[in-house]
Amino acid sequence: MPIIRHLIVDEFGTFIRKHSGRLQVERLKTGEKLVQAPLIHLEQVLIGSNGVSISADAVRACAEAGIPIHFVSSHGTPYASLVSVGLVGTVQTRRAQMLAYNDERGLHVARAFATGKIENQARLIRYAAKYRSEKQPELHQELQLLAGEILDHLAEIERIEGQRIEDARFELLSAEGRAAQKYWAAIRLLLRDQMDWPGRRGRGAKDPINMALNYGYGVLYSQVERAILLAGLEPYAGFLHVDRPGKPSLVLDLIEEFRAPVVDRTILSIVNRGRAIKTDDKGFLTEETRRMIADRVLDRLNRSERYEGKKHKLSAILQTQARHLATYLRGEREEYTPYLASW
Repeated sequence: MPIIRHLIVDEFGTFIRKHSGRLQVERLKTGEKLVQAPLIHLEQVLIGSNGVSISADAVRACAEAGIPIHFVSSHGTPYASLVSVGLVGTVQTRRAQMLAYNDERGLHVARAFATGKIENQARLIRYAAKYRSEKQPELHQELQLLAGEILDHLAEIERIEGQRIEDARFELLSAEGRAAQKYWAAIRLLLRDQMDWPGRRGRGAKDPINMALNYGYGVLYSQVERAILLAGLEPYAGFLHVDRPGKPSLVLDLIEEFRAPVVDRTILSIVNRGRAIKTDDKGFLTEETRRMIADRVLDRLNRSERYEGKKHKLSAILQTQARHLATYLRGEREEYTPYLASW
């Protein structure tokens, strides 16, 4: 039986049940067994389609093993998660997190999230540029210039003054947003040979590239939420992003460091290698395409990168960043520094 760490179930009309120490996925109509995933190796369950059922026994088995169950729409929007009460029962870290919002710690981590996002966007563009220096020298030069312009916004962040995040959020988001405009302009240059991409769109996007990005972010979101919970943090109490009912602002904060190196890089690779991003007759990503994106994003998280002087899997780096955040907020760490991808 193969080792399955990430169980992805996205076929309409399937059922997940517990059977002899494993989760078993089968078709409801025929009873055909599709996948068997031993609980001992499983790290998460990702349900990515309507029409998927799961038994109470399977839910309980996952809760007892500390395995989260995430639900993501066909557009990539996370809409629910089931986690063990043991993962969310921490107190000390969350008290420190709430208090940090109103002092210099909140502003410090918000700066770090924005800095990490901008730095990693520039690094991805430079990574893409270096492979075009000989065959496409003009494109190489354009990309290098845009990467430099993206990094220019870091100086703005360094100049921002204030004692609390409320004093500086507007300026932080403004600098981040203008850096993002240049970043997506560079991504558009990278895609122009393959397709006429309209530029970055979030919710409601209708073109294949934006739908692929949004779906990839949904998969990454589940990993970030898990890391935050395991670190004892409250996912709905962020710093850079504004608190709103039902909005997991800390997840949206921490994910910023990882969007470019995990999802954007993966989607660029899919397109550049000629893999089709297919849509159905309703304009949605096909089940095959959603599965491919989820598999590629999770595979990317399983790749090793240089971090703190050693090679670590990106999934482990993500978890460590969440723990570093928790220890900083508790006063056990001098500063929180963002993850910076190698290029």
